[in-house]
Amino acid sequence: MKTTVLVLAALWLNGALYGGDTWPQFRGPQSSGVADDPALPVRWSATENVAWKTDIPGNGWSSPIVAADRIFVTAVLSSNDEEKPKKGLYFGGERKAPTDEHRWMVYAVDFKTGKIAWQKEVFRGVPKSPHHLKNTYASETPATDGQQIYAYFGNVGLYCFDLAGNLKWSRPYEPRATRYGWGTGASPVVHKGRVYIVNDNDDHSFLDVLDAKSGKVIQTVDRTGEGTNWSTPYIWENPKRTEIITTGTNRVRSYDLDGKLLWEFGGMSSIVIPTPFSKFDLLYVSSGYVGDQIRPAYAIRAGASGNISLAKGQASSDAVAWYLERGGPYNPTPVVYRDHYYTLFDQGFLTCHDAKTGKEIYGKQRIDPAAGAFTSSPIAANGKLYLSSEDGDTFIVEAGPQYRLLAKNSLDEMILATPAIANGSLIIRTASRLYRVGTK
Repeated sequence: MKTTVLVLAALWLNGALYGGDTWPQFRGPQSSGVADDPALPVRWSATENVAWKTDIPGNGWSSPIVAADRIFVTAVLSSNDEEKPKKGLYFGGERKAPTDEHRWMVYAVDFKTGKIAWQKEVFRGVPKSPHHLKNTYASETPATDGQQIYAYFGNVGLYCFDLAGNLKWSRPYEPRATRYGWGTGASPVVHKGRVYIVNDNDDHSFLDVLDAKSGKVIQTVDRTGEGTNWSTPYIWENPKRTEIITTGTNRVRSYDLDGKLLWEFGGMSSIVIPTPFSKFDLLYVSSGYVGDQIRPAYAIRAGASGNISLAKGQASSDAVAWYLERGGPYNPTPVVYRDHYYTLFDQGFLTCHDAKTGKEIYGKQRIDPAAGAFTSSPIAANGKLYLSSEDGDTFIVEAGPQYRLLAKNSLDEMILATPAIANGSLIIRTASRLYRVGTK
């Protein structure tokens, strides 16, 4: 019986990799961004190949997740009209904390109909901290283990609901100062009965490990000395052990499940946003703040220990399979699909490398001369890459050794969230709506 339960759980967690009905966290199962499903459309518009579209009240750039015929997103409602986000890369996005009352919300949307099945207010009050114009108070993507939903708001708290919308437990988090007042963004991760929260800030950075059933803190790992970053942690199950991977400006660090430091290295850009992930027993880590000369991408081998920082001029080592000095994007997380490592750059370029060796397959390809910036992370399915721009256009690119643009699909509204894949559909969040793109 126990074996059967474990097998079913494994199938649930891996379902979206093979076209299933779940997308349990930011970038789906294992943070891979991959879900082969032959039913996915290649072409759509605001009306064509749209099963439904639903207004989502409030502001939020959390990406949608999917479980048990429900789609879950978060948002924050303001009692005043808020300034609209400005597209592109720019200085001057800092804003003071608002003075009006806000409401922090969790929404469950019926997958088949698009109707809001339930909505829960988890907190109400005047925000105690500011955020960047392109950020929101609901930018962290929820996570699920198939039984409960874990909705995290970095400046308010972590809230656990069952699938019917009943609050099971909550844990408040006091807001902390972030770099330039840009706010928070790192999402929670769930793994084998535990919830992992990384809060890197300019006051006191930490990693919390919580019991998923009770919300009790099992372990707090002090990350003092690490400043604000927005990268979601990653649980790396490799042939040698299971590791908690956290990225940061000062150090990329690996911990064991008890919070003991296993290895670390320096050499990232000054702002870190992309999420680590793995394939071929390699861990892929990148950062690419556009104002820095070094914008690196690394592939790390399993089993490292101690300080594995590369020496100047070094491109590999026993611990580092390959390194690209200027291979890291600023906002989007790269994706490995089949044998290739694809990087979507914020300015609208795509590159392709061999995922195992780092060898360049093709250099920077302009996706569309008219395309604006890209913040959403790429996803892959059915031999194709799906790249969503801030303009609301999703470009379909053929996966493989040669760059080929297949389609451009427009929703005419800003996209910063990363789409989800489930049940033959793409779930796309725009500034005000949720779309299920696929047959009805």
